[in-house]
Amino acid sequence: MSIRIRTTPLTVVALAAGLALAAVTPALAGTASTPARPAAVTTAQNDPRDVTQRVTDFYGAYIDAVWDNEDPASGADAKALRDFYLSASARKKVAAWEKKNHADGILFAQNVPVKWKVAYTGSGMGHATSRVTLTWSDGKHPEVTRIDVQSDLTTRKITDLKPAD
Repeated sequence: MSIRIRTTPLTVVALAAGLALAAVTPALAGTASTPARPAAVTTAQNDPRDVTQRVTDFYGAYIDAVWDNEDPASGADAKALRDFYLSASARKKVAAWEKKNHADGILFAQNVPVKWKVAYTGSGMGHATSRVTLTWSDGKHPEVTRIDVQSDLTTRKITDLKPAD
C-alpha cells in the first residue's frame, strides 16, 4: 500500500509536466523565423513491392534531404538514398550528368522543388516506368518539369532517369 502512495505523486507530477509541455510547445514553435505551412490531413498506404511506390518514397526522402541542406546530415542522407534506391549503373549515369551539367542529376536542376508527384506510366521487358512531376514554384502558373524513371521489377532499383520529352 505504501508503494501506491509514493507513485501517485510522481504520476501527478509527470502528467502536469506533460500538460505544461504540450501547452508551451505550440507557442515556442511559432517563434521560428520561417513559418511552416500547415499540412493537409492525409493518409498513406504503401506496398514495398510496388516499384512506383519505391520511386515515390525515394523522391520524397531525397527532396527532404536536399531541401534541408543546412542540416549537416543532409548530404550524407542524400548519398545514402542514392546508394540504396539506384542501381550502380544509374548512379554512374547520374554522376556523369552532374559532372557535365553542374547540377543535381536526380532532380535535373540546381534548385529543389516545392512539390512533387509520381505516376506509373507503363511496364515491359522486366522494367516499370514512372513519371515524376516536379513543381518549382507556387501560384497560378507554376514551373513544372517531368522526369521518366525506369525501375527493375526484380530488384526494384531505379535503373535509369531522364528528363521527359
